[in-house]
Amino acid sequence: MKQNLLFKVWLVLIMLTICTALVSNSKRVLLLAIPAILVLSAVKFFLVSNYFMEMKRAHLFWKLSILFYLIVVIGTFLLILK
Repeated sequence: MKQNLLFKVWLVLIMLTICTALVSNSKRVLLLAIPAILVLSAVKFFLVSNYFMEMKRAHLFWKLSILFYLIVVIGTFLLILK
């Protein structure tokens, strides 16, 4: 059961990577490309940390620190780019 779930998460990560590549090569949505890539990266980071790094079973401190790190990094990038 766990292997099946990890395989599905891996497939979602592959699809998100393909979406990121398509968004980065698109010329129509240039203004929205960077925030879209950052959001897709955040989702991928969340999936990897929860399913492949076993953060789902970690102490609440570590879960919150990962979430805080994600918010700070993405927020900083978005503020710099505006």
